[in-house]
Formats: sequence, structure tokens, C-alpha cells
Amino acid sequence: MHKVVIGALILAALAGCAGSKMKEARAGSPYKTLASDKATLVVAQCIQFGWQDESVFGIDAGGFKEATEAGGFTVYTTGGDYFVDVLSTGAGSTVNYYAAQDNMPAKRRLAALATCL
Repeated sequence: MHKVVIGALILAALAGCAGSKMKEARAGSPYKTLASDKATLVVAQCIQFGWQDESVFGIDAGGFKEATEAGGFTVYTTGGDYFVDVLSTGAGSTVNYYAAQDNMPAKRRLAALATCL
């Protein structure tokens, strides 16, 4: 029982940290903006699944999905260093990808999400 409580507290702390990083990143420009003719939920679930692939991302594999107030979804990694806002645009979606740095992990996550468009 204690492990469950501790795990929940750790996740809550990580979410708070990720939330502030994501808020800061949104104040600037996305690393990349992409478009899809697919629905937001389909795109978000695909990105989440792709980012959880341990064979590609190793111990950094992680993808969490939350609905946004605007009717879209945010998919993010542990710590919020990489995340996407999937927004509804007509019948399709706009994907705003944010990355903490322009490095190989950012490019790998971009390649994984591009397969979902």
C-alpha cells in the first residue's frame, strides 16, 4: 500500500515539474509544427504509443496523454522535456512539437511522431 502512495506522490511531483516546463515552452515557438488529416485522438494515441517504444528510446521511453481544455491532447515524456499539443483543425489536426534542446533525442521523437500524421 505504501508503494502505491509513494508512486502516486512521485508522479504528482513529476507532473508539476513537467507542467511548468511545458508552460514555459508554450510561451515560445514550437520546435516544429506539423499537420495531419487524422483526428486528434488518433494522432495523440499513435504518438503516445510510439514514444513508449523502449527499443527506440531505451530508459527514456515514456509517453503520457492528457486531454486539453481546448478539446485536443497533450502527449509528453517524463519530465516534460519533449511534448506535443495535438489540436483540432477542421477535420484534421495540427501538431505543435516542443523539445527542450535541438539534439538527437529531439530528432528521434520528431521522427516517431511524424509516422503518425
